[in-house]
Amino acid sequence: MKNLFIILGIILFGLSVNAEDIILPEIKLPSEEMVEESSEFTLKAEAVFDWVDISQLERDSKIQYYHDILFGEKAVQIQEKDAFKEKYDKFMKDENWKEHYRLAKLGATQTEKANLCAFFFKSDILLIYALQYKDNPRNVFYYNAYGRLQYVDDISDNYPNFPYNSKQYRRNGKLVSAIYFVSHDMQYMYEPDGEFKGLWYKEKMYDKNGKQTMTRSNWGT
Repeated sequence: MKNLFIILGIILFGLSVNAEDIILPEIKLPSEEMVEESSEFTLKAEAVFDWVDISQLERDSKIQYYHDILFGEKAVQIQEKDAFKEKYDKFMKDENWKEHYRLAKLGATQTEKANLCAFFFKSDILLIYALQYKDNPRNVFYYNAYGRLQYVDDISDNYPNFPYNSKQYRRNGKLVSAIYFVSHDMQYMYEPDGEFKGLWYKEKMYDKNGKQTMTRSNWGT
């Protein structure tokens, strides 16, 4: 079973620490038992990486294409604060935060009801832990060490099959980033205002001109 890679860290959290010091694990996909036996369950999607070889016109065309999917008229727009709070009101506080914090510190990856992962600073200080409930896999909720909601991932309906997209919001409903997942290896990432941030291919990010701009240490299978 492939892992769900929710891109975080140096461009999402806005934490006042160095990105190299944040340890970011992966969040597990729901188990195959959760998928109806009668449905086709195709996670693997092949993507040819030609970003540095194609023309600037072709790169710009792809950037605009995925931008329109994420921000166009048919896309789910930025949620108003009140509507966002109403939708996620019961998740604003993790009532079982002490147990989830304890398990996250111990390196547990799931509970009976949820997939679990922890985000550490310098390997031992837990900054944030994430819950992806098994009966609601299209949302991921990120909590601080005291169980207060910090971020929410809102994932499109076709997840976990590729392609799909994900938008991450702060607890006040403000958009943090939007990502289009072409495959496990390739994702197009955009800023809240729709500006293209970069194309992730495996562990490397490339800008709109095909220049490598950063790397990530938590990419893998």
